[in-house]
Parts: sequence; C-alpha cells; structure tokens
Amino acid sequence: MSAEAVIAAARIWLGTPYVHQASALGAGCDCLGLARGIWRDLHGAEPVTPPPYTRDWGEAGGDEVLATAARRFLLEIPIANAGPGALILFRMARNAPAKHCGIRSETGLIHAYEGAGVIEEPWGALWARSAAFAFLYPAAG
Repeated sequence: MSAEAVIAAARIWLGTPYVHQASALGAGCDCLGLARGIWRDLHGAEPVTPPPYTRDWGEAGGDEVLATAARRFLLEIPIANAGPGALILFRMARNAPAKHCGIRSETGLIHAYEGAGVIEEPWGALWARSAAFAFLYPAAG
C-alpha cells in the first residue's frame, strides 16, 4: 500500500477522542483502534476481532502479543526502513512488550493516546528510541 494512502487514511482520524478498545471514527479509538480503522479504510472488513487487552504500558515481560498479531496481516520491515506510511510498535517501558502503535507521517507520528485522542506530533528522539517493530500495510486485493 502506498505511504500516501496510509497517511491519508490515518489523518482522517485526527481529533477522534481516546476510548480504550474502541475503533469508531469520530467517536473514539485507542492506538490499536486507529490501526484497525486504517485497515478497514484500505482493505474493508477486519480479518479478526482483537481480544480484550489492558492499557498498561508498564507491563513487564510477557509475550509480544501486538507484534505477533501484526505479523499475521502486515509486512514486517526493519525499524531502520520505517519511513512514512509504516505502522510502528513502541515499547513504552524498559523490558515491557510493545503496546503502543502509530503511523509515521512525513515528519511525525499519527497515534492515539489517553488525554489527547488521535493527534499528529513531530517524530523525535523519544519515539525513535522506543520503536520496537515496524510493519507496512499490504497492497489491496
């Protein structure tokens, strides 16, 4: 899928409030809900419904559930190649599984988090250091 199409699909969600485990444009979503909404925009129906999940970024150890699920439907790429249009998974605490995600834009990151909703902010050192996995949405069809 082209970077432009992914970024355009993500930007439609800007301003959507944060709602844990939701994925409804304009009504509410979390970071995974944003990624799911982009999938629906680009590919139609979601292939699976995610199970319930916690919002705890500080969860220690454990499986890389988000990365494992992403590998089933997206194309994994090296972090070094994660440019505009890539879905990036972040580890928000040392020794914790990756539990946050967002879309790289030309100069920033489009993501959803509590207290802010879906925003686009500059890409900076914090995001670069926290990036753990990167994926591309597959071509439609």
